[in-house]
Amino acid sequence: MTKISLAKRATSILGLATVALMVSGLVGCSGDAGATTDGASTAAKQDTIVLGADDGNEPHWQILKDKLADEGIDLEVKTITDGVQLNQGVKDGSLDINLFQHLIFLAQFNVDNNADLVPVGATAVYPLGLYSTEYDAVEKLPADAVVAVPNNPTNLARALLNLQTAGLLTLKDGGNALSTPADVVDSKVKVTPVDANQTVTALKDGSADAAVVNNVQAQRGGLTDADIIFKEDINDPQLAPYINAFVTRAELADDPRWAKLIEAYHSPEVEEAVSKLNDGNLVFKADWTQAKLTEVLTGLESDISAAK
Repeated sequence: MTKISLAKRATSILGLATVALMVSGLVGCSGDAGATTDGASTAAKQDTIVLGADDGNEPHWQILKDKLADEGIDLEVKTITDGVQLNQGVKDGSLDINLFQHLIFLAQFNVDNNADLVPVGATAVYPLGLYSTEYDAVEKLPADAVVAVPNNPTNLARALLNLQTAGLLTLKDGGNALSTPADVVDSKVKVTPVDANQTVTALKDGSADAAVVNNVQAQRGGLTDADIIFKEDINDPQLAPYINAFVTRAELADDPRWAKLIEAYHSPEVEEAVSKLNDGNLVFKADWTQAKLTEVLTGLESDISAAK
């Protein structure tokens, strides 16, 4: 009896040891799986791009998301309608990158906020048209016609250059990307700066005979190409300051994710959707390198700082 009991006891102990080893092995596997999951989670976080835009619900974003997903990148688009907040978000790290602005706007932000945001890829240049719902040609505008222009510094200068090209005014020394109404030396019209959001309103409520309106505001305000009485040549090299770009922090300038993002943006499917959204009123600038964009930005920042 004693021998049998001892044998049974030994067998029982051996069985428990075996179970313990199996459980330990499972725990070890579970730990490894957890590490793999954590690692995958970390990798996922590294491959997630949080992008800020002022139009994050437009169809082209979903197309872009799908394309990047095929590359292992999760694109999260956050809609923020204020340009300064979009740049501040990138500056403070709540956003990885944004897309909404041209180079002159970026230069102004960097100088005003002691920031080091940089362009990493170009998208397109959009027209800044002169619209009128009452007159169908520049030549038909009455003497001293009131022309509303956006009052933010970057678009104000561009609007004045636009009106100069249309033959409606003359700027001192031909004007530049920093021109203001003080630089107008001769004018056939009365230039009235208003908030960019009010340019369409000024046109529709009759307080302006014509208005220089950016592409986004024109769309939102229901203006069409039929209302344009003068359109700038968006292939003009002098419009380089108005090329739109993806923008990030200097420390992320060489992040390899941007190459995939920019390539996906300039895919035929995304460009087609963006073009459709803008009625074809744009010229894509896929050939503009990061170095070329940075060169223009540096020059603009230097000019803005000197002007101060």
